[in-house]
Amino acid sequence: MWDGCTRGPGFPGPVVWTWRCQIETGSVLDMVSCFSFAGFLTRRLAAAVTPSWQRHHRSGTAATGSQTNLDILSSKSFQRRPTTAKKVLIVYAHQSSASFSAAAKDAAVEVLTAQGCTVEVSDLYAMNFKATATAEDIKGDVKNAENFSYLEETRLACEEGKLSDDITKEQSKLTEADLVIFQFPMYWFSVPAIMKGWIDRVLTSGFAFSKEKRYSQGVFKDKKAMLSFTTGSLESMFSSTGINGDMNVTLWPLQNGILHYCGFQVVAPQVFWAPSCATPEACGCMLEGWRTRLQGLLEEKPLSFIPLDCFDDKAFQLKPEVHKEHDSKEFGLTVGIHLGKPLPPHSQMKAGC
Repeated sequence: MWDGCTRGPGFPGPVVWTWRCQIETGSVLDMVSCFSFAGFLTRRLAAAVTPSWQRHHRSGTAATGSQTNLDILSSKSFQRRPTTAKKVLIVYAHQSSASFSAAAKDAAVEVLTAQGCTVEVSDLYAMNFKATATAEDIKGDVKNAENFSYLEETRLACEEGKLSDDITKEQSKLTEADLVIFQFPMYWFSVPAIMKGWIDRVLTSGFAFSKEKRYSQGVFKDKKAMLSFTTGSLESMFSSTGINGDMNVTLWPLQNGILHYCGFQVVAPQVFWAPSCATPEACGCMLEGWRTRLQGLLEEKPLSFIPLDCFDDKAFQLKPEVHKEHDSKEFGLTVGIHLGKPLPPHSQMKAGC
């Protein structure tokens, strides 16, 4: 299953009504309402059929007032910052234009464009982007069809200009970008298959990494990247005592094993906790918080990872002097390199931890 709307602590009153809605996974399913029938009916009679956060999003009206987008953008808090124009790539994976993910993506486009950024969106579902990494990604014959290695064959194809056009187009976008935002609903504690396909096919060996260029010395060390995603479960469920486990642990393979591995400076993630189970007002507040953060996103400091030169160049083990330096520390270095100590709190969620 994917991470859908889950009943947990904090849901008010008895669950008395089942309704059909499009949750953040993009599937239409019978689900138990997170609201009491009376509260839900009152809101729906007042707001008709469309959730208010969607109406505000489409009409350009803030969820907390009657200002239009133009009013907001002309206000002091939304004035364009004096910064060098940046190029932003948003890799977006959701099938529904009425989803919360779409609203978050559109907010990023609007706010960053207002700051003078050039924003490009790779809408993977609209592009019908191929999710499977196969020999079809290489033009012409492969070097070793009998014992096909995608890693090696795409590295050679990259060098020889033989990668398929859809891959090279995305690689060109990535080369131009200063910041990459991955916008998606969390599926199975990870990204949707179509976005994983983008990662597998676009971040090819020789283009995004090599044995010599990875982690802190990676190809994209001068670029920033971040995850922006929705969950189906409550924030409390993604804690060190919650049933889903610590979100810092969940994010380690994505942020360290993919983004940091390719050299990106990884900006703290934007997590929208269970919008499919939240009130329209709460969803509006989430979007406004995202808009506010976007104002200073380009200046944010990245998360901390251990530099490559802290490891030996043979077995890639932590150097003895680095290990000794942290022997007396209370917490481990990172989520993955914890030295058998308690994990550093919030290290994959907040910069400076």
